[in-house]
Amino acid sequence: MLDDPLSEILAFVGARCEVAGGFTAGGRWGIRFPRPDAIKFGVVVNGACWMRVDGLDTSQQLQAGDVFFVKGDRAFDVLSDLDAAPLDARKVFREAPNNMASLGDGADVLYLGGHVELDETRRNLLLDELPPIIHVASDSEQAAGLQWLAREVVSEVQTKKVGAGLSTASLAQLLFVRVLRAHLEAGGQANVGWLRGLGDPRIALVIALMHSEPSRNWHLDELAKTTGMSRSVLAARFKAVCGVPPLTYLTEWRMRLAVRALEEGTKPVSQIATMLGYTSVSAFSNAFKRVTGIAPKRFQFSSGNVDG
Repeated sequence: MLDDPLSEILAFVGARCEVAGGFTAGGRWGIRFPRPDAIKFGVVVNGACWMRVDGLDTSQQLQAGDVFFVKGDRAFDVLSDLDAAPLDARKVFREAPNNMASLGDGADVLYLGGHVELDETRRNLLLDELPPIIHVASDSEQAAGLQWLAREVVSEVQTKKVGAGLSTASLAQLLFVRVLRAHLEAGGQANVGWLRGLGDPRIALVIALMHSEPSRNWHLDELAKTTGMSRSVLAARFKAVCGVPPLTYLTEWRMRLAVRALEEGTKPVSQIATMLGYTSVSAFSNAFKRVTGIAPKRFQFSSGNVDG
């Protein structure tokens, strides 16, 4: 059984989703969310509105059932119309009871929002892959399951029954995975890298094979055979999609696993080298220094975890 690289990478970067709150709105209104430290997401439960993201030329109309994620490097507005003057979200939610605000006049729109927190030292592995915004419309082929999840999130937030905190976080986590999956299945934009690779069935198979046994001495011939491609075609296609050749990707993933093991500080360098398929500590150390720019012993010392 092959590993699931998306789940593995999301776990590696510590992706944790939380529903922060939301608002009801009617009439003319607008709210501006400042540049966040984490990926922001929003669900339009009822009504319709507009979203305008800093740095993008076009605004996006949102309908009930739409879900979006905004990369954490830009601010954005949610508005009744594009001429509305937005209020600062920080001020709005400071004064909102239970993080549920009221904007404008009425309650035609119900919006829930939250964020995806990432491990500070590993976050770029995901952030570097994401487009500025991922939007899954309510009328898309992938939307049915997302709408069910959105309704469940709303129910948990509104009823506040026992265990609602854990339930809401779990549903939001699933929502994030489903949105990423829907984005890939729909052929959505992603930067060159592993996420784009997972949207290509043949390249995704190669990535899954290498993730399933990172310590294995994989050969390009073997990987090509599993996909029905020649060595040259696989090498060219993988590099075009992921930015690096297949075996370079494998080495980089091994080194990420090594970094995690060194940070945990429970295994000596020699054991980590063996675990990742290296026949000697020197071979592992050379690969680690080539990828990270620092020797594993020095990295371990700088992180405060020195093996015995």
